[in-house]
Amino acid sequence: MIDGKKIVVVLPAYQAGKTLERTVAEIPRSVVDEILLVDDASKDDTAEVGRRLGLKVFVHERNLGYGGNQKTCYREALKLGADIVVMLHPDYQYSPRLVGAMAHMVASGHYDVVLGSRILAQSAIAGGMPVYKYIANRFLTLAQNVLMGQKLSEYHTGYRAFSREVLEKLPLDKNSNDFIFDNEMLCEAISAGFRIGEISCPTRYFPEASSINFSRSVIYGLGVLKCAILNSRWNRR
Repeated sequence: MIDGKKIVVVLPAYQAGKTLERTVAEIPRSVVDEILLVDDASKDDTAEVGRRLGLKVFVHERNLGYGGNQKTCYREALKLGADIVVMLHPDYQYSPRLVGAMAHMVASGHYDVVLGSRILAQSAIAGGMPVYKYIANRFLTLAQNVLMGQKLSEYHTGYRAFSREVLEKLPLDKNSNDFIFDNEMLCEAISAGFRIGEISCPTRYFPEASSINFSRSVIYGLGVLKCAILNSRWNRR
């Protein structure tokens, strides 16, 4: 808990059995009240590992997709009375040790949403990000900043903290169940006038870390541009 605010970490999981324990081990329990795992019909032992670690585990009977997983994460976190929710991938790609810092930034009242940026003040390529993904990230971020009237270092990180108000006000159930969900959510938060902060986050790329292939990355990129245009600063006037 931070300043009387309940902190819940949500882990949208799929085939994360090999990395879940390492991820959970680095989450700072001194500030986190609950850790909630949603297993999106994994074929490995993700749910079993989660239960062994003492997490609150929810299992989808069928795969609902990355966005569908997050919808369950946020719905269940709010039911637990969360004031601040931190979404962390359980594949150990992002540093769990920053959960407290991100939650503090929201608890301070300065920000409604905090992003763990892979780009800010560090080299994502040095951390193993494929070059084509880095170039696409920079291009899409530039385009979105122009369209959205923002100065964010990236829009595509999977490490985010939200206030309860954000999760209650955004139309999450209307968003995609696929990977574009993250971007839709961020564009909507900007359109709604919520304050966005960032923190530099080192990342790791290795075989067990989740990633989407090139063809799905292209589809994602087109979806990102569509989302930014629909929520652009000109459309908000």
